[in-house]
Amino acid sequence: MTTTTNPGGGSPVLLSHLLKHAVLDAKGQRVGRIADAIVTLRGDDYPILVGFAARVGSTTVFVPLARIADIDAHRVELRSAELDLRPFERRHGEVLLLADILGHRLIDIDRAALVRAYDAQLAHTADGSWIVRGLDVHKRRLIHLGGNPEHHPIRDWRSFETLITGQDLVFVRSPFGRLHRLRPAQIADLIEDASGDEQDVLLAHVHTDPELEADVFGELDDDQQVALLRTRPDEQVAKLLARMRADDAADALMVLPQHKRQLVLDLLPDPQRTKVTTLLGYNSLTAGGLMGVEYLAADEHDTIAHTLERLRALSTQHPEALTTLYSTNQDGQLVGALSLVQALQTDPALALSDAAEPDPVRARPDEDLIDITRRMADFNLLTMPVVDDRDHILGVITIDDVLEAAIPANWRHRETRRPSSTPTEASAPSPDTGPEPTP
Repeated sequence: MTTTTNPGGGSPVLLSHLLKHAVLDAKGQRVGRIADAIVTLRGDDYPILVGFAARVGSTTVFVPLARIADIDAHRVELRSAELDLRPFERRHGEVLLLADILGHRLIDIDRAALVRAYDAQLAHTADGSWIVRGLDVHKRRLIHLGGNPEHHPIRDWRSFETLITGQDLVFVRSPFGRLHRLRPAQIADLIEDASGDEQDVLLAHVHTDPELEADVFGELDDDQQVALLRTRPDEQVAKLLARMRADDAADALMVLPQHKRQLVLDLLPDPQRTKVTTLLGYNSLTAGGLMGVEYLAADEHDTIAHTLERLRALSTQHPEALTTLYSTNQDGQLVGALSLVQALQTDPALALSDAAEPDPVRARPDEDLIDITRRMADFNLLTMPVVDDRDHILGVITIDDVLEAAIPANWRHRETRRPSSTPTEASAPSPDTGPEPTP
């Protein structure tokens, strides 16, 4: 967890403190009070302060940073008493810290969780600018924003990703560069925890990266897939399923309304449609339903070096299915298995027949989940091949798919976030921000 420093020298300032104090002119006379801080987002860099919204009488006006002589925890001092008293209007690309960020949820990248921001720290940089250096995401017991921030750290802004919602704020969404630090399963968990508007922001992002989108949808639970896929056009769903692993695509297809399934299946590219159609013929809790059809099998007379060269070219395949190399005889029957680690530690000039374990453990497509789980546990297998009556490989079961099928659905939704760093984080939420949504 990253905490903040102030590169420009001087003391950083909390927005909650500024909201309590006055805007003063050059003679020290009160002219109004701070209502909000206005910033522009800058991708992976810190947001830069462009000015304040200030209440002057009954009007909220814009105070640009160029008219400000000094900022500290007790006041904002103007260079003169001259102000543009026209009512404040948000300009293109501007974000209001209090209105748009504080009290709203954002993504804690370090913890892969949705949290709520309660305060923002402004810091003076070496070049004279002011930036939003950090955020306070500590849940407050107190009603007001100030609380007691000195008792817990302000965390670096770059540890978070904003989830700014609303049609009028679409143009200020950040590029989500930090979200790529999360795994697809973590992003899927965020989507499942998010509100409707928050989901729209997350989905809009993952849609810009087709491979990420496919991986994320493969990790969503069935109910969430139904909710998100049923509203998409058939062509868009087919494009998404075409990029997914065939077994995940088959599972996703089955959660679609029945009238959409064949329409989407017909739109899939021929190779993917063939794989998915094959998998749809098996019960989901049998070896055939659990297997994936991406794996590496080579002729038993091929050298380890040649097989590993083929493995390097399979960059788009499911990596968990490639932890074991399988060898076949001239009739295409399964005759051996060699773990990837063993292959890397063995003389690359050896043939697979000389290095692979003969007669590997295998499953028939109609075997049930309990038998498969027991056998993989008994033999400490990360993968297990599924073969037909002639011992031809049909696919490979990976341990992650077995665990997903074996773990009860209600267990998957148990709270898995890290415990709070301080006892008060579990305290009641502030009335001004509302309760945290229940997962």
